Amino acid sequence: MSLRRAFSRRPPLGRLRRGWGALIMTSRHLRALPITRRRRVSGDVTDLPAPWPLALVDDRTKTVADGYGALFHRTFTVRVVDTEHGAGDLIETLSRDLDRGAPPHVVTFARERGEPGRMMLGDEYRVYMPAPWDGPVRVLARTAYLFRFGTLAGHLEAGMIEFRASDEGSGVVDFTIEVWSRAGDRAAEFVYGRLGVGQEVQAALWVQFCLGAVRLTGGRRDGPVHEVTRRVPAAELAV
Repeated sequence: MSLRRAFSRRPPLGRLRRGWGALIMTSRHLRALPITRRRRVSGDVTDLPAPWPLALVDDRTKTVADGYGALFHRTFTVRVVDTEHGAGDLIETLSRDLDRGAPPHVVTFARERGEPGRMMLGDEYRVYMPAPWDGPVRVLARTAYLFRFGTLAGHLEAGMIEFRASDEGSGVVDFTIEVWSRAGDRAAEFVYGRLGVGQEVQAALWVQFCLGAVRLTGGRRDGPVHEVTRRVPAAELAV
């Protein structure tokens, strides 16, 4: 086990790391705001994610139907130019070790099911974050250019997240993180949906992950990180 992962567990080292990680991520988020373009728009039922593959559904599954409050459909996108590695290489690198893209000392991905060094359908991870919770997830999709996670019981949120990349020309790669999430319980709905704290934590994390993906390509960022958030009121969700 790496030192990074060892310091992610609780207690007591994990809690100390989480507190320090929260301070680091707040600082990085503030510094990244000038290079982030943020847009908020109204969403509708077309923002619902695809259903889980039936073969991967069990009593631990936590879909958006199991959540509370509004659905937040968010995308974080960055374009990279002058790359040394293409979209497929980027996704392969991340699938082998998600920590390569994650901001150090802030978040880490610990494999709980599956073979080290590869990512397959049904594999499971626990995401350790700068907060008093962990995020268990399961791999729902895996191709040469994307992988998708679904939340499991015990996660603060209910939903999915997809990481994908595409080649857009010679030495040009677009990297996107797409998130579909609702609060996992009523307490989380108050913090995430009404106070907006959880939304900012999520935004800070995935903007930093986008910047990590830029570094992994060996290229340079072309323009800002684009963040789009579409909010769908709970009353409009037929889930």
